[in-house]
Amino acid sequence: MRTILILTKDHREYRAIIEAELPDISIITEPTEECEIVLGSPSLISKELVKLPKLKWAQSTWAGVEPLLGPALRRDYVLTNARGVFGGLMSEFVFGYLLAHERKIFALAQAQQEKEWKRFITGTLRFKTIGLLGVGSIGAEVARTAKFFGMNVRGYTRSSEDCEYVDDYFHTLPPLPLGCVPARVEGRGEGLLYFANNLDYLISILPNTKETRKIVDANLLSALPPHCIFINVGRGSAVDEFALIEALEKDKLAGAVLDVFEHEPLPKEHPFWTTKNLQMTFHTSAPSFPEDIAKVFIENYRLYVEGKPLKYQVDFEKGY
Repeated sequence: MRTILILTKDHREYRAIIEAELPDISIITEPTEECEIVLGSPSLISKELVKLPKLKWAQSTWAGVEPLLGPALRRDYVLTNARGVFGGLMSEFVFGYLLAHERKIFALAQAQQEKEWKRFITGTLRFKTIGLLGVGSIGAEVARTAKFFGMNVRGYTRSSEDCEYVDDYFHTLPPLPLGCVPARVEGRGEGLLYFANNLDYLISILPNTKETRKIVDANLLSALPPHCIFINVGRGSAVDEFALIEALEKDKLAGAVLDVFEHEPLPKEHPFWTTKNLQMTFHTSAPSFPEDIAKVFIENYRLYVEGKPLKYQVDFEKGY
């Protein structure tokens, strides 16, 4: 009988789901030296690694695994993350705010509070252009939803072009000088600033890697039109925070919605709390529901038992 260590605050829910599908296992919630399989949040797993000398496989309940990537931490085991379960949740979040913006939901609510009969001219997502920084499994789901609303979809990736819902792909080119904005989009295969030109919405869904750190910087923000809305559901490290604050305060950007931040929880003295046209949602866009993550783990466990390669393996060097 194999033993599985579960390290998450939702361990009771995970236990019930996993035991129903895998009756021939033993589940524990405290580390033992003999344990070779762990399912849990990266923040909790990282604290217990030294107590797991025989660990062979760790299944993360998150998509991101940053707490397990520290240079001083072990990398002598297979690490898999959660994929294919957050796309719908992220898409709901993103389009909740896009629709609220176009249909002026917040302005209408304010008018109601003020008891003023205001007939706003609302907009539509149809024919608007959305740019996706990152088109992995989550980005692909956002792209699919965008096409449902009749939007034009651009994708910025390292090299892949395999999402059928993306109209135009863009890849890395040498950077243009600060403030230099391309006159028009030249088409497939152009760089980041060409990707940004004339976007109505910019959505960051990027992982935390050396290549993605502060990719949303003054150059990129200057390339966006002033009516653009920026939403970050990827990683806070992708954003130059002070460049974003300047863009919002100087009306170079119409608004931003941030679900993730460089440092979490966000310090109370951080200027984001009072930045104009900025909304924050405190890393709540796509919770890890046990019923979703357990399915990923159970599928991988059966592959593990059969000695087959596991799905969603993380490259420790790339960080995803």
